[in-house]
Amino acid sequence: MVRYCLTIEYDGTNYVGWQRQITGSSIQQELEDAVKAFCGENSLVQGAGRTDAGVHALGQVAHVDIKRKTDGNTVRNALNAHLWPQPISILKAEVVPNDFHARFSAQARSYVYVIINRRAPIAIQRHRAWHISRPLKSASMHEAAQRLIGKHDFSTFRASHCQAKSPIKTLTSIDVRQVGERIEIVTKAPSFLYHQVRNFVGTLKLVGEGKWDADDVSKALEARDRQKGGPTAPPGGLYLTQITYPPNNP
Repeated sequence: MVRYCLTIEYDGTNYVGWQRQITGSSIQQELEDAVKAFCGENSLVQGAGRTDAGVHALGQVAHVDIKRKTDGNTVRNALNAHLWPQPISILKAEVVPNDFHARFSAQARSYVYVIINRRAPIAIQRHRAWHISRPLKSASMHEAAQRLIGKHDFSTFRASHCQAKSPIKTLTSIDVRQVGERIEIVTKAPSFLYHQVRNFVGTLKLVGEGKWDADDVSKALEARDRQKGGPTAPPGGLYLTQITYPPNNP
């Protein structure tokens, strides 16, 4: 039995999310079906992060155990052949120690949320960005976002059906960057609560519109009440970009 670490890119638009569910297609299910088609084995593919329905990934990581004698390049190429034409791509497959775990070995997770800020609707990037027609002040959004950095009770930014044992998380960094009409909210933390990033974005939108300021964001955080935060941004603008592991891991 050999454990492989998979680095995966996918467009999550038409999937129910990462995790296999009773109804609807999931990324996990499609990967497990591809493994079965490749080597005839029923293997569990375990991901580093459970992205929601409609959320995308540029650098999702998962691991899978395969009995068949093979190598990383063959695993990558074979899985991609069986996944085609679905919008899921194995970027890399590497042999890792059997104690490596895509989720529990991870030290940090990074996401980017994309907003297209212009009057005209978006066509090419529909389902891949949040279109906001009202002008946003990205500098004010960045300033307000810094109030969220650190270890806090993030109940205000936690979905009501979040299954995490505690609302206390540590946000390592959050930056708001703008180039032309494209605004990116880039976040990094050891782990996130359910909908946490999307709730950050919905709150920062209020700041960008001039309805809130940085002090309002601080007050919302301190309230520890989801009703005191901004709306939940739609899933299509969110991308899981990177999973960080210790130096000796992938």
